[in-house]
Amino acid sequence: DGQPLHDMNEEQRARLRGEKVGFIFQSFMLVQSLTALENIMLPAEITGMSNPKKRAQEILKQVGLDHRANHFPNQLSGGEQQRVAIARAFITNPKILFADEPTGNLDSKNSQKVEEILFRLNQESDTTLVLVTHDASLAARCSRVIHIEDGLLAADSKHKGKG
Repeated sequence: DGQPLHDMNEEQRARLRGEKVGFIFQSFMLVQSLTALENIMLPAEITGMSNPKKRAQEILKQVGLDHRANHFPNQLSGGEQQRVAIARAFITNPKILFADEPTGNLDSKNSQKVEEILFRLNQESDTTLVLVTHDASLAARCSRVIHIEDGLLAADSKHKGKG
C-alpha cells in the first residue's frame, strides 16, 4: 500500500497490521473467554472502529452464525469456530488477508461452507487473499497459484485473472 515496512518501527508495523492486514489461522485462535460476537468485535475495538458491535453483528449474520452470537468457542463446532475466525478477519476490511490452511481442520461439508464464505467475503471486500493450502481444489479457486516445494518456487506456477 505504498508504505515501506523497513522504514517503520515495531509500533508503526503493529498499527499497519491492525488497520490493513487480516489473519485466518488453521487452529482458529479464538479467545476462549469471549463469545463469538466478542471475538469478532475484538480487532474492530483495537483499531478504534466506530460501533464495532453493529458491524460484528452484521458480519456474523453474513457467515450464518447470528443465532450463535453469545456462544463461547467451546460451544461451537469446528466449522462454526472457523466461520467466526473468518468474520473476525474481515471485520476491519483489511487490504490483505493471510489464511493458513483455512479448511485444514474441517470435514468436507464444513470445508465447502467455509470455502464459499471465504471467497464471497473476499470478493465483496475487494481484499487481496493470500492462501496457504495443500487442498488442490481450494487452490484451484484462486486467481494465482504458486507452488512451493522444499522451500523453492516450483516451475508450474500459474496465473489467471487480475491476481
